[in-house]
Amino acid sequence: MQKELHFFNQIVEKLLIDEEKNPVVKPISTDHVIDHLDLNFKDQGMDDDAWQRLIEQLMDFTPKTASKLFFNQLFGGRQPKAVVGDLLAVMLNNSMYTYKVAGPQAGIEKAIMHKVIQLINYPETADGTIAPGGSMCNFMGLVMARDAAIDSTRNEGVTTKMIVYTSAESHYSIPKNAAFAGIGRKQVRYIKANPLGQMDTQELELTIEKDLNAGHFPFFVNATAGTTVLGAFDTIGAISEICKKYNLWLHVDGAYCGGVIFSQKYRSLVQGIELSDSFSFNAHKMLGTPLSCSIIIAKDKAHLSKSFSNDADYLYQTNTDEFDLGKTSIQCGRRNDALKFWTLWKSVGNNGLEKIIDHQFYLADVARNYITNHPDYTLYSHPNSISICFNYKAVPADKLCTLLYEDASAMVGYGKFQEDEFVRLITINANNTEKDILHFFQVLERGAKKIENNQTIASLA
Repeated sequence: MQKELHFFNQIVEKLLIDEEKNPVVKPISTDHVIDHLDLNFKDQGMDDDAWQRLIEQLMDFTPKTASKLFFNQLFGGRQPKAVVGDLLAVMLNNSMYTYKVAGPQAGIEKAIMHKVIQLINYPETADGTIAPGGSMCNFMGLVMARDAAIDSTRNEGVTTKMIVYTSAESHYSIPKNAAFAGIGRKQVRYIKANPLGQMDTQELELTIEKDLNAGHFPFFVNATAGTTVLGAFDTIGAISEICKKYNLWLHVDGAYCGGVIFSQKYRSLVQGIELSDSFSFNAHKMLGTPLSCSIIIAKDKAHLSKSFSNDADYLYQTNTDEFDLGKTSIQCGRRNDALKFWTLWKSVGNNGLEKIIDHQFYLADVARNYITNHPDYTLYSHPNSISICFNYKAVPADKLCTLLYEDASAMVGYGKFQEDEFVRLITINANNTEKDILHFFQVLERGAKKIENNQTIASLA
């Protein structure tokens, strides 16, 4: 193992240097990637030298998500203390289903849940767990709501037309989860968004009334704290009033921006969070831990146990129910995703996490100010979002983002809201500075000029 760890340190050092010099890699076509990098298998293994060369080559062609010019997804950057925690989790290789095998690592997860519960003002009856991604957090919220609405569902299956409500701007996992839970994709009602990208609560209530009049069974509303495109926050308080009126479960999907609970300045964006029945967020997004670290909290821990526990005498062999985390988890074998968040949190404290969140909003303000002060830009997004949506001149967003990607200039995505398509810049990398944001716009403008020049040449041909 010592030899492999030495090699690991070497390639990590190389990666860190390369991120500074070449922040974006030239993509390999999907038609050639397997053959070009020799990814297929043979009967005989490779000798160590050849194996190391292949690993280094693979690293060279893999997108660098922690670089200064990666703005493509709802994650980015690298928090060093969190990386150490993740590496230790790999070396320790504990599974988190029982206290017997996890030991103090289970205590770490319990401590995280306890503090998050305090931050969102849930009662002492609350508890949480870590799921394999934000989509699965949403699934767990849906399953708990289903079982709470009709108790027999857990054993008998879904026999009633149960209805799910979510914003038209919500995450794509909602219809998938409806299918997984036996609800059905056709039983998902997509509520239109207002001009700010928030769920239209008036239409929500009208749609619920319509389903009730048709004899259906409304049971679940998914609100979003940070929509995928605009980064908008649904109005939790107003939605909660409707849920209470019609006895519906309210889940808040904060996968993208639920991390604002750590900021005094921006916590108001999820005002009313304590009124929800379940809440989830991804620490691997706004808080910068390595993928993945997705947390879901249920206001009443009885729902976690009711929906996800199952007897297993071969597994649970000590009297440590509260710390046998497999009894409230969606899976059995589960890697330790708590340690990396804990190592970061312990190192920087509550104030440090707050600074990480606040800095992302500062970078978003830098980007918005640049856009609003330049007449060639059109801004589509609104304040209090770290998704900055814009267009530059008349250059199509998809064309511009594709060129930047193919030229290895920057990685940034594009999105659509209503009839507008635009570049979507995500300022979630808290290691970036004002200088890095302004440099991105310089890179983007050079790419746009290249497209304009090619169009001019084509028109003259």
